[in-house]
Amino acid sequence: MEKIASFQIDHLRLKPGVYVSRKDRFGETLLTTFDLRFKEPNNEPVMDMPALHTIEHLGATFLRSHPDWSGRVVYFGPMGCRTGFYLILEGDLESRDILPLLSEMIRWILAFEGPIPGAAAAECGNWQEQNLDMAKWEAGRYGEVIGNPGPDRLEYPK
Repeated sequence: MEKIASFQIDHLRLKPGVYVSRKDRFGETLLTTFDLRFKEPNNEPVMDMPALHTIEHLGATFLRSHPDWSGRVVYFGPMGCRTGFYLILEGDLESRDILPLLSEMIRWILAFEGPIPGAAAAECGNWQEQNLDMAKWEAGRYGEVIGNPGPDRLEYPK
């Protein structure tokens, strides 16, 4: 079997940032998968599950409700390694194209108060594992990264 593209990225040189992971065509539709890397792989602790889970719930709620982008959101969810998230959007997009959307999402998460959307037994298979304070802390760190990213935070290392 071939090694998939995401396993060919040098994770020892990868910094937190926003990267185009892949582009896939389905008929006339082009999908862009983004690697939203919150943590430096293999060099800092991964996100704890409650914070990761809360960002997943809040991020998905924000993106699927966004007035301009909701119709283009295919998927938002965590990486198994717990260093970030994948965001799949319809369209031929680059990292800079979504920086305003991501900044808006981070601000929304940081300002969020109240019950976590979808955090009820009837709505989630692990509804109790949530941590809004830690989710805000992680989101705040990521907000600093995407606030003014250099090229090394927008393009995979060569």
